[in-house]
Amino acid sequence: MFGYITVNKPELLVKDFDTYRAYYCGLCHALKKQLGKRAQLTLSYDMTFLAILLTGLYEPKNVRTCHCCLLHPAVKHPTYENPYLDYAAAMNLLLSYYNLLDNWRDERSVKSRILAIALRPAVRRIKKQYPRQTAAVCRYLRRLSRCEQESSTDLDYVSGLTGEMLGEIFVYQEDSWAPILRRMAFFLGKFIYLMDALDDLEKDRKDGLYNPWAEMAHQPDFQKNAEDILTMMMGECSLAFERLPILKNTAILRNVLYSGVWSKYEKIKENQKHV
Repeated sequence: MFGYITVNKPELLVKDFDTYRAYYCGLCHALKKQLGKRAQLTLSYDMTFLAILLTGLYEPKNVRTCHCCLLHPAVKHPTYENPYLDYAAAMNLLLSYYNLLDNWRDERSVKSRILAIALRPAVRRIKKQYPRQTAAVCRYLRRLSRCEQESSTDLDYVSGLTGEMLGEIFVYQEDSWAPILRRMAFFLGKFIYLMDALDDLEKDRKDGLYNPWAEMAHQPDFQKNAEDILTMMMGECSLAFERLPILKNTAILRNVLYSGVWSKYEKIKENQKHV
């Protein structure tokens, strides 16, 4: 994933941020259970959001414990444990593994290859346990690679690949909520792919690399058009989210969807002013 699905801390109440951090630490602990300290290196905000979302939707028993971590080995932090944190940890590892392999193929990153090999034992188990999600990630990478090779400028199709993949990741089980979760994640995936590409636009131009915004970027109203597209994606995502019967931690979830992802976008715009 891209690290864009996170909270806007200044807009959260202290108690809500403490809860968010307990889920973040819970995901870190769940990763450690999967494969030890190596797995903790893949920790992401994106899957923390998924864990909070699924916990709010399915309302499992949340076990509150305290654990030390790599960054703070002498201090124990409040930590949540539940099956959806374990699921989010598995998806975190799955996505990280294939992303590392992609980095190795594209950039010959030795560090990525070493970590991918280290994650392989856990990923083998995850593939067997979650074949639908694994197939979606593999299919996504194949199709995205084809788009990059063809220098596709079809924003809707290219970003939709990420949306389709994320839709399968967000669906924990095939039940009555699965269609709504897929729709929500579809538009969220499109948003984060397009925002990530927007963030990389100037760098990709200089390096001569593929970027789906490249053709549109020459238009005089490019920044406004890009923002309109991103707003449309998050609008559809948020509409789907509001259809879910979630009562727990809604302040955190709405902070991410209505503020957190946009705080990242504001940083991108600010950086582009100085290019």
